[in-house]
Amino acid sequence: MDINTTKSYTKYYVIAWIFGLIFYFLDYVIRSAPAVMFPELSQSFSVNEIRLVEIIGTYYYTYSTCSLIAGIALDRFGAKYSLFAGAFILGIGCLLFMISNQFSGVTGRLFQGAGCAFAFPGCVYLASKGFSSKSLATAIGFTQCLGMLGGSAGQFVVGPLIEEGMNINNFWLFSGIFTIIVAFGLWFITPANAVDKNTAKKQSLLEPYKIVFSNPQSWFCGIISGLLFAPTTIFAMTWAVDFFQKDRTFDFHTATISSAMVAFGWVFGCPLLGYITDKINKRKPVLVFGALMMILALLQLLYFPNIFPAKYSMFLLGLASGAAMIPYSIIKEANPDNVKGSATGAINFITFGVTTLLSPLFSHLFGKTLHSTIDKTNHFQQAGLFWIVGITIAILISFLLKETGEAKKPDKISV
Repeated sequence: MDINTTKSYTKYYVIAWIFGLIFYFLDYVIRSAPAVMFPELSQSFSVNEIRLVEIIGTYYYTYSTCSLIAGIALDRFGAKYSLFAGAFILGIGCLLFMISNQFSGVTGRLFQGAGCAFAFPGCVYLASKGFSSKSLATAIGFTQCLGMLGGSAGQFVVGPLIEEGMNINNFWLFSGIFTIIVAFGLWFITPANAVDKNTAKKQSLLEPYKIVFSNPQSWFCGIISGLLFAPTTIFAMTWAVDFFQKDRTFDFHTATISSAMVAFGWVFGCPLLGYITDKINKRKPVLVFGALMMILALLQLLYFPNIFPAKYSMFLLGLASGAAMIPYSIIKEANPDNVKGSATGAINFITFGVTTLLSPLFSHLFGKTLHSTIDKTNHFQQAGLFWIVGITIAILISFLLKETGEAKKPDKISV
């Protein structure tokens, strides 16, 4: 495809990117919404809350593994087919949640994770095709913000609707149909890529990942990001509403708003901390600062709850957890230029692999005792200390990272 033809397709890539933003928004809505419908989903699937959390957690099994597949698919087949497949699979996963049995619940959640794995890499891919280098970083930052808004809406908006009596099947039906409509929108508007078959044959599918995974810096980035994301993805998006209601005796509305403030904090934290890293031309100091702020926010929530209401503490936690995106820039800078796309897939795989491991551990240690524990305050504090230990480990590992900010290249993309 020559330069003139590429330019003529630019506007279609921008329109496709807008559809991609909707896909990414829905990704986070669907990821976070189950947290505000625990009783309804437990009744629908005929399971207790621990089993329900296990079902919800299967999202990360396919999200992490399919992140690798998404990177390969985008490189080989382009955004048209890859994003259509991802959004369509997500829509089917939502519809499966309407069937009242465990098998459909597990299958639906696995489908949701698999489909969502294509959203962010696909938006980055479309943005790189539709925007100039001068505005690309802004487009990617806006993409991330919209995703965070989706996570907030999954609780801010859906929670009150459930409280007012909305049937959860209506939510999953609407979500599924709308996502499938978005999938077909992506199919019709996204230009098809011309694939060089000779190049495709010469290049091994796994070669980029061999390069990325053989670099210890890639593993450090993924583990750090995973440990910083876990308090938000596992606690805020899954358990927080229940913990606030049981351990802190919040009403449903207050618990939902407090939990949703984490994702709302992301909206500001991700671009703010990313901007600071670019401004000072260093990564590690901002990464460590954000992690320390997360610890302070949790300590205040756990031991000094009267200083700030929980919703402000959770907002600060979300704001500071924007530091979890910094390793996404570091891994790109720590690996060769020809594997940048695969580096994104790799860090998603490691990051949410960490989440997949920590989720059942937290459920076993603290979720099982949520209803039976007598000392509610102590139980809440111990659960919070679990995340503080994880963040502390992330800070220690960050000292093993090589500073990449000083070697930043002009064409670097910071997400």
